Amino acid sequence: MKAKTVLVSAAVGVGLGTLLLPGAALAETIVSPASTPVGGTVVLTATTCNPKAGDAIFRVTGPNRDQNVRSTTAAAGGGLSAELFTAGFTLGTYTVTATCGDGSSAGSATFTVTPIGGAPAGGRDAGDGVGTLAAGGALLGSAAGGAVILARRRRHMAAAAR
Repeated sequence: MKAKTVLVSAAVGVGLGTLLLPGAALAETIVSPASTPVGGTVVLTATTCNPKAGDAIFRVTGPNRDQNVRSTTAAAGGGLSAELFTAGFTLGTYTVTATCGDGSSAGSATFTVTPIGGAPAGGRDAGDGVGTLAAGGALLGSAAGGAVILARRRRHMAAAAR
């Protein structure tokens, strides 16, 4: 009875391992850097593509793009890569989906095109806005103080004119 339990457990373990094995070698596409100014360059890399199977195709989609970029070199760490120049790109986030030369998917990644010398597109960061609220309150307080001073001066000038 114990031997049968051990065999069943081993069979279930081997079966699960076989099912989960492809998950261990997930397709991966990397874009480096993840953020670049307009006119900058990003390197697209499909790490799981075999260079012997043919070129990888990177499909770039975003605010003003839907284009394919063919891999140009074998990546140093394995896979295939290409450089993409972002001249003429609209600010925003772009998705890169890679397909290996054998037709298999190599996954996807994203990158952001930012203004030249500026902050990333998309508005404010994920902060809670306390600093903005404090600055707004300080400005309102200054305006109210200025209004009080102006009203007092006018009253004093009117009284002196009588």
